[in-house]
Amino acid sequence: MSSTLPSPTQPPRIPVIGIVGGIGAGKSAVARLFAARGCLVMDSDADARVALQRDDVRAALTGWWGHSILDAAGQVSRSAIAAIIFTDPAKRSDLESLIHPIIHMQRRTRIAAAAVSAPLPPAIIIDAPLLFEAGVDRECDAVIFVDSPLDQRQQRVHTRGWDDAELARREAAQMPLDAKLARSDFVINNVGSLVDLDRQVADVLDRVRRRCAQAALPSVNP
Repeated sequence: MSSTLPSPTQPPRIPVIGIVGGIGAGKSAVARLFAARGCLVMDSDADARVALQRDDVRAALTGWWGHSILDAAGQVSRSAIAAIIFTDPAKRSDLESLIHPIIHMQRRTRIAAAAVSAPLPPAIIIDAPLLFEAGVDRECDAVIFVDSPLDQRQQRVHTRGWDDAELARREAAQMPLDAKLARSDFVINNVGSLVDLDRQVADVLDRVRRRCAQAALPSVNP
């Protein structure tokens, strides 16, 4: 009887969990609760904001759309970019083809660093609005759909200065919510207290870690 054992020098694989859901559903709140449990959280929106201000990205964008996309300080205006890409799918695709590879490489670098850190994080969390659209779900061991009623999501985005029409316009540019839900492994319902939300986060984290640990057990071949 022979057995296939993991290499003693091979670092443990950290579970990777993706977060999706509607705009204003509370994905960031869920990500913060994972972070409070020691998980490494990667916020693709934040990474995209940083990438927009890179010299090479700024040069490409002004070459495409002119210097009117810059603010008074000469930085790329996110509101100007949003006004362009949410009315023109082709231009949105152009932006994604520019930004997504940058975010992807940054994510791979951070995951590699986490794999040799001490202590190891219990999981890596990827909070990415376009997780499925960008194929990032292929990097995940599990995907969580954060669910919240439309009226609650509308109330949350009002604090961003958006009206209901703006929410609808931006969501129309993403994969339909029912399609995201169908492709997700777990659902977290953000309809109650923060305590209840944290309880759901703890439960999903435990279930994903146990599932990944079971999958990593050495196989035994007769």
